[in-house]
Amino acid sequence: MLPKPKAAIAWNTPEYESVPLVKPTGFREYDARWLFFRREEDGSVTSELNLLGARALGLALGTFLHERGVRPEVVVGHDYREYSGAIKNALVGGLLASGCTVHDIGLSLSPMAYFAQFALDVPGVAMVTASHNDNGWTGVKMGCEPPLTFGPDDMAALRDIVLEGRWQERESGRLVHHPDMRHRYLEDLKERGGRLKRPLKVVCACGNGTAGLFAPELLRAMGVEVVELHCTPDWTFPHYNPNPEALEMLEDMARAVRETGADLALGFDGDGDRCGVVDNTGREIFADKIGVLIARDLARRHPGARFVADVKSTGLFRTDPVLRELGAETDYYKTGHSYIKRRTTELEAIAGFEKSGHFFFRPPVGLGYDDGLISAIAVLHMLDANPDHTMADLYDALPLTHATPTMAPHCPDEVKYDVVDRVTRHYRLLMEAGAEIAGQPIVDVNTVNGVRFTLADGSWGLVRASSNKPELVIVCESPVSEEMMRAVWEHVRDHLATYEEVGEYNQTI
Repeated sequence: MLPKPKAAIAWNTPEYESVPLVKPTGFREYDARWLFFRREEDGSVTSELNLLGARALGLALGTFLHERGVRPEVVVGHDYREYSGAIKNALVGGLLASGCTVHDIGLSLSPMAYFAQFALDVPGVAMVTASHNDNGWTGVKMGCEPPLTFGPDDMAALRDIVLEGRWQERESGRLVHHPDMRHRYLEDLKERGGRLKRPLKVVCACGNGTAGLFAPELLRAMGVEVVELHCTPDWTFPHYNPNPEALEMLEDMARAVRETGADLALGFDGDGDRCGVVDNTGREIFADKIGVLIARDLARRHPGARFVADVKSTGLFRTDPVLRELGAETDYYKTGHSYIKRRTTELEAIAGFEKSGHFFFRPPVGLGYDDGLISAIAVLHMLDANPDHTMADLYDALPLTHATPTMAPHCPDEVKYDVVDRVTRHYRLLMEAGAEIAGQPIVDVNTVNGVRFTLADGSWGLVRASSNKPELVIVCESPVSEEMMRAVWEHVRDHLATYEEVGEYNQTI
């Protein structure tokens, strides 16, 4: 029997090789992340998970499936990191010991693992990836109800099985390898993408992540002239981490567009479930604005379409005159890929958009999960439908809004949700009292994820607790003026200054 896990074990002791190490904080709201191994400047080593800990996670996941009455079959895959294959094999060992049939698809993107659930008719998934995190990190994205992945209740239940050692070993399961899954996944994408009528030159940026083994081939199959930018996988990430939200990667994409005269750049994160965009002038387009552009294109093809957006996203999903004329409706919901995926499915929306760049397309566009390559297809189809317009033209046609960056003042994990509850009560009382901010009354208070209050002129402010850091998340936007955006931000800033638990902002606007 595998011993009960410990939360901390020195890496250079015999215990590290004989007892599972699983740090409890690795279980997040909708996935799991741990430092597998990092040597610090003083020579010490930080490790939050060992291989036996990964085996314990596999045992617990199999036990979870049995307890929930889910057919015990699981798709497993891993990203291109030096240690991901070893972690996956340890996880597989635990799943087999729990009596699961394991379908190993090998080196893959997260969306390829989700695709395999449908292609193989398998309920479970466990994808070993740390996405865009620094080298040394690992993680697992899990689910058992395609296309959904685990939310906070599922993650909490799984965490408890692991930490309490409550897994059940059963008669050994069965291991099935599927070496053809990459081909099947790409063929499905190529069919969805088709051949573009319009010639396009595209910078394909992969940050030396796993997407480099997939994205260039798909784009070329669509007839695109591809300029590869760091598409050779390299687990040391010699240039920068593959994160299309990060300024370093976006600036490199912009430079490549200007130097090559490309029509746009598409950048993919480490496990291929997000896509960032830079237009033909070298200007980055934030993911929520790309979402509005894609929503316009989909609403033209499917009048009256319904969408979901996370509460951090631009108000244009509801106020954009084009979307309103087309009868589109948008529901604002909790931030987090698991939440938006689930809400998009529940409402039978055609697409869900998250400000981080996780986009979820349901039939006929996709199968409901987040896939950066399908996001890329949607962007290219939009350009193909507008042959006389550049990416910059389409972006410039959006109504102008003025938004803050996402700000994150420190707030301890133990109190951050209570602070947000108090902030929520504050803005509810202001609305009930008919109070105004810069001459505008509060007309709506959305409390689905923290508090997002909206003023009569469409300006809004958001305060929520970060799901995986000891921080609050602050975003403000105004469709009227930069001055109005600043007035909303200053109102939020000044109110938060009355809470001793909230630290100073780490940036100004």
